[in-house]
Amino acid sequence: MAGGSLSPRQKMINLMYLVFIAMLALNMSKEVLSAFGLLNEKLTNFNEKATERNLAAFNDLKLKSTEQPDKYLELYEDTEKIKQTSESFNSYLDSLKAEMVANIPPEDRQDYEVMDKSDFLDQAFFQGERYSAEGQKFVDHINNFRKTTLETLSSIPDSLMKPARKEALKSSIDQRFHTGDDNGKVENRDGRPVDWLNYHYEGFPLVASLTKVTLLQSDLKTTQDEILKAMLQGQMASDLSMTNYTTLLEQPKSAYYQGETFDGAIVLGRKDGSTKPNEVNLKLDGRELKEGNDFVIENGRVKLKVSAGSAGDHQLEGNLIFLQDGEPIEVPVSQKFATITKPNAAVISADKMNVVYRGVSNPITISIPGIPDNKVNASAPGLKKVSGSKYAMNPGTGRTVTIKASGTLPDGQGVSSASEFRIKDIPRPSGTVRGEFGEIKMPRNNLEISTVGAMLEDFDFDLNLAISGFKFKVPGQPTVEVRGNKLDSRAKSALKRAGRGEAVQIFDIEAYITNNRSYKLKKVSPVVVELTN
Repeated sequence: MAGGSLSPRQKMINLMYLVFIAMLALNMSKEVLSAFGLLNEKLTNFNEKATERNLAAFNDLKLKSTEQPDKYLELYEDTEKIKQTSESFNSYLDSLKAEMVANIPPEDRQDYEVMDKSDFLDQAFFQGERYSAEGQKFVDHINNFRKTTLETLSSIPDSLMKPARKEALKSSIDQRFHTGDDNGKVENRDGRPVDWLNYHYEGFPLVASLTKVTLLQSDLKTTQDEILKAMLQGQMASDLSMTNYTTLLEQPKSAYYQGETFDGAIVLGRKDGSTKPNEVNLKLDGRELKEGNDFVIENGRVKLKVSAGSAGDHQLEGNLIFLQDGEPIEVPVSQKFATITKPNAAVISADKMNVVYRGVSNPITISIPGIPDNKVNASAPGLKKVSGSKYAMNPGTGRTVTIKASGTLPDGQGVSSASEFRIKDIPRPSGTVRGEFGEIKMPRNNLEISTVGAMLEDFDFDLNLAISGFKFKVPGQPTVEVRGNKLDSRAKSALKRAGRGEAVQIFDIEAYITNNRSYKLKKVSPVVVELTN
């Protein structure tokens, strides 16, 4: 609906209908009412500009009709008929819109959430099952404009307007100002005939009807514009053509952050081939741009074809020079655009896994998009900066720790945020013999020379654990307390008294982190070894 080669205005109209459909689906939410109000503002602004442009075009044509009456007088008289009918219709619509909001205090007329009732037009346009006098007047205005415009177009000689163009215009006008079949009926979504006015205006919120009336005015302006363009030929048509203009977005900076107020402005820019500059002097980040290699001129536009460059802001400066009455006129150029790093991976996080472990150095990455790492400040108990955006967190006591980060954007606006992490202890290690844990089997002589150790199963950090001692128990023999990580002579002596198939135990294993002996690990789980000989 909004793609292809549609004009910006048509895209706006299509968007309005999409929002209208959304309004029905969302049961008239306040946000949708506000969205309709904003669309009404945009259409109103468009109409004001279109009125100025059309008036200037009519005045130019009037001047031409006095200067060259044989060529332009008949053309002016035909367009004057349409202009008078349009002004009458537009004036009526303005008065109708004024009545629609008359009971709303002026200070509340931009609070579109209060315009959720349909009472005004329901009472003004309808009387029981029939149209009221005002409703019929509204429909008559539309029909009269359509009829007058079509008749005027039909009377224009083919020498002033090609028949194919004329028929296309008539079809477009008939569609824009269609008020149903001969009986004023249209089909609703159930396929049943209903009155055109009821279908479009009965039961709708005030702000929706207000927007649709503004859209009618926009159709008036567009119709005037299209007829003027069709009637005028050659350079006159090119000078007056609205297709020579495009909407441009002016914004004080190239990128915005979520939550900021977007303070850009939509302006009109001329882009027809007659505005081709005589000279182009442009520099990108101080580098002079060359025509052909870095830019081309087409349809009055200087179209760039340069590399977007490295990530960051880029400055385009210089001027366009036009000859006017033999004198060079400089139009300054000063624009910025931003280049962002192309992502090569998705950012995926587990919302419940904001965890740091006590006793280890937890790597943390802290950055704020748009702010260099050296201008980002981060703080939290136990947090230290390593380099760039890399930090190390060594949490102390408590169950949670909050990391705060702040920085300043290029425009001077401060940005700050905070994230809370849960603090967990290192899980309980498992005792090991020869790297195996739990209940294991091995020959007696292998056990004598094996190393007792400890490991953390499925732990995210690769910690180096060492053993300072353990207890060794052979069934029927006294428990032997061993220092170190291997069986000593007393333990080996007890082991010799164990029989085949007996299970000896290694328990109370004393483990520690080699680079953090101050951290007390949880009790290490024991190892049971069944002797195979």
